[in-house]
Amino acid sequence: MMTYLDCWAQVARDLFAQALAGEPALTDALPKPLEAGSFGFAATIQGDEEGRFAVEFDGSILEAPLLGDGVDQKAGWGELLRETCDAASGELLARTGKKCRVTGFEQISGEAQISRAFQLKSGERIWTVLVHDEVRASRSEKPAAEPKPTPARAAEPAAPTARLTPGLELLLDVELEASLRFGCREMPLGEILDLGPGDVVELDRHVSDPVDLIVGDKIVARGEVVLVNGNFGLRVSEVAAPRKRLESIRCLF
Repeated sequence: MMTYLDCWAQVARDLFAQALAGEPALTDALPKPLEAGSFGFAATIQGDEEGRFAVEFDGSILEAPLLGDGVDQKAGWGELLRETCDAASGELLARTGKKCRVTGFEQISGEAQISRAFQLKSGERIWTVLVHDEVRASRSEKPAAEPKPTPARAAEPAAPTARLTPGLELLLDVELEASLRFGCREMPLGEILDLGPGDVVELDRHVSDPVDLIVGDKIVARGEVVLVNGNFGLRVSEVAAPRKRLESIRCLF
């Protein structure tokens, strides 16, 4: 059975690689003591799954500008871990149909127990990451009652049953704004202020390259631009995994 910790580990591997400099890898490891100056954060989870979920890091990780130069590293780690916990709630919903959310988030100084250990590796540097997981099924969650048996009708074939989880079905009618991104470019403010009619801004993408379909701030698909009844359209050539597409609406979970 997929747990909140399993979901957190999956999304943390992806988000850490995307958000941190050098695309470090997060892998399972044997537990070992944290280095001096360790720090961490704890999230309070409520819903169908509830409890406390804490993550701790070696203090030396703050010396590596994984979140960028000039950034408050500890505050940046707090923001990234909060985002990871939110995404784990969305992953749990997609995998099991159980709905939960982060209702509290705080900095911590130490945990007495360890549920799972990881290592974060960037180049030659390796840091220990320890997780303390107390998230369990809510006591108020009651098992679904077994349906009463009904006589089978030999003349009528059984109708196919839907395979979507109950939690996911609630999201299928949510309307989201989608947009196409042909490319982008960073420009100094002075150049932007000097723009006028007739000026041409060159983007970072070739005319033959696929364009992105954006939902929220996530790329959910790519393809080529076509005309449909006089309007622009997109012929999809590749799509993101379902879990990635669900991350664009994790704020609704």
